[in-house]
Amino acid sequence: MNALPRRIWLAARRRDAAITLAFGLPWLAAITLLAARLGGSRAAGLALATLALLSGALVIARWRRRDARWLVRALDAARPDLDDSADLLLPDAAPSALQRLQRQRLLDRLQARPADLRAPWPAGALACSFALAAGCALAAGFWPAPSAAPEQVARTAVVDTGPLRLIDTTVEITPPPYTGLPPTTSATLSLRAPQDSRLRWRLRFSSPPREAALLLLDGRRVTLTQEGDLWLAELGLDRSVLYRIEADGVAPGDAPARLDAIADQPPQIRVLAPEHGLSQAAPGQKRWSVAFEASDDHALAGFASLRITHAQGSGENIGVSERTLRLRGEGEPARRRYAHALDLAGLGYAPGDDLIVQLAVRDTRAPVPQETRSASLILRWANAGDAGSGDLEAAVQRVLPAYFRSQRQIILDAEALLREKPALEAGAFARRADALGVDQRILRLRYGQFLGEESEGAPGGLATGPSEDGDDHDDAGGHDDHDHAREAHPESFGQDMDLIASFGHSHDIPEAATLLDARTREVLRKALGQMWQSELGLRQAQPQAALPHAYRALDLIKEVQQADRIYLPRLGTDLPPIDEARRLGGTRDGLASRPDPLRPAQLEPDDLPALWRALGDMDTAPLDPTLLQRLRAALAAQSGRAADPLVLQEALDAAARQPDCRDCRHALRAALWPLLDAPPAAVSRRPAHDAAGARYLDALRTGETE
Repeated sequence: MNALPRRIWLAARRRDAAITLAFGLPWLAAITLLAARLGGSRAAGLALATLALLSGALVIARWRRRDARWLVRALDAARPDLDDSADLLLPDAAPSALQRLQRQRLLDRLQARPADLRAPWPAGALACSFALAAGCALAAGFWPAPSAAPEQVARTAVVDTGPLRLIDTTVEITPPPYTGLPPTTSATLSLRAPQDSRLRWRLRFSSPPREAALLLLDGRRVTLTQEGDLWLAELGLDRSVLYRIEADGVAPGDAPARLDAIADQPPQIRVLAPEHGLSQAAPGQKRWSVAFEASDDHALAGFASLRITHAQGSGENIGVSERTLRLRGEGEPARRRYAHALDLAGLGYAPGDDLIVQLAVRDTRAPVPQETRSASLILRWANAGDAGSGDLEAAVQRVLPAYFRSQRQIILDAEALLREKPALEAGAFARRADALGVDQRILRLRYGQFLGEESEGAPGGLATGPSEDGDDHDDAGGHDDHDHAREAHPESFGQDMDLIASFGHSHDIPEAATLLDARTREVLRKALGQMWQSELGLRQAQPQAALPHAYRALDLIKEVQQADRIYLPRLGTDLPPIDEARRLGGTRDGLASRPDPLRPAQLEPDDLPALWRALGDMDTAPLDPTLLQRLRAALAAQSGRAADPLVLQEALDAAARQPDCRDCRHALRAALWPLLDAPPAAVSRRPAHDAAGARYLDALRTGETE
């Protein structure tokens, strides 16, 4: 329960505020009058607003000082009959019975005889303060105002005797809101500002001109408006440009002012973790942490997008799924750090999968933000079958030669074996030669696949011995143990391969046999025969007999590798159907002429090479105004290709203002040169003959006539 005497409290606060205002108002009036006499109405308004704010702040501060605690202390000091128990009047959640009884007694006493806590008026101090403020006001009233006569006389003298000139310049720069930069001012005409900034000129001339404008060298013109003695103009800085200030149709002949538009740069991304773009998943790894750092010249957007691509499967059975996460960065708006730990189990990551992540960040440019993507980070989990460890080590050791042996390597190993033969035992020499023969066999089978042979097939026409799997192949191509069909059933034409597939099995793969043309297949068949003979010599521990066949096989393989491959698509022709109703009817409705679409190339009259040549042709004559207009039109379309478009504008402006200046014309041609396309390659003209050559040619002509 709140039992404070609010009426007594409010009366004390009002008295205190009135005393404060009584002290402050006279001084407020005196200082405002003094500012008006010294600085004019603008200074008086500023002084009045400042003092009013200070007075209001002081009244509020003193009002808050008279709080409930002050009220309790003031009641205890002013009323001894309250028994120093005024604090019982404060709000209390659960007072005891004795405290409630005492509080009721205090309320009865205050109601019977209210307390007066208002501060007495300080009459003496107020009278002294009022007298001092009045004296200051009287002094300011009698103080002489500053005379404007000297300034007016000086201005009139400038107007009457001096030329029109610019005496004061202020350019207010308001950057785009997305940059977060504060507005600034520049006292010079040349400045640099962010692109799409708003520029506002405030110019003052020595005498008021009839009209004024900003003359931009890209062809635009911005008219200045007059407000009092100031001339104002506003422009959006969408691109860099040169300009001059024109007054009464006259622009100064000095160098033009420069407005440089600073383009907003796209964000930059740096990968912090992992260190490499391709990472291998460790056994038992459950999370994968990635971290990036992005920076921008102004500010980055609040969120970044982390794109996660999950590739599953192998070969042609690959499934790809994508998802996107939003990350909130840490750090300053212009530089943020993005980190995330990927839950591999939650993503369904399994052996043989690839996980690819890429971060995309945007800046705050309006209306279209710029986006940058980081480099892709890949986490690869190799298949268990791809590792060569454990129980599969022996199998991997056996398969490795098929992938790492070549015909040239077999020849080098055979020659090395012959050199080491005197130092080797007969058994060790035979085992190493047999191992080379196995490598030769595996290589032969690999090349045999291009002829459509099965994995254990032998080249036709060659005698073969028993293979490692016990399948005996004779030179006549007999395959008694294959249980081929003995009888041929009559079938329709073109189905002989179906008969073999139905009643036997084929040693050839027709699809593979169509990869090479007939001549290349024949060369490859000869190479397989030589490889077979090389294998035979190596398996019999006779490397010296195998080497000639191995060399011949290497030459034939090189010839095959240099041959042209032929791929024949199994597609038929799909011609549009013939309209039988129009056939042989003589109707020509709907037919149109089809002239040759090729046309001779036409050079544009305003292309830069022609203008560049025209400048050279007019080296001595004054510059043609028509040529200047064509140059301006051409440069407006080609300025985006220039490294610094303002150099082109300045060179063109100098040539236009001084038509007889040869140096200006040469500078313009030099600025145009980087924009010219490189001429196509052509046959160079034979140099002209000199005096000796001319005498030689004359002698030849004289001899022919004689």
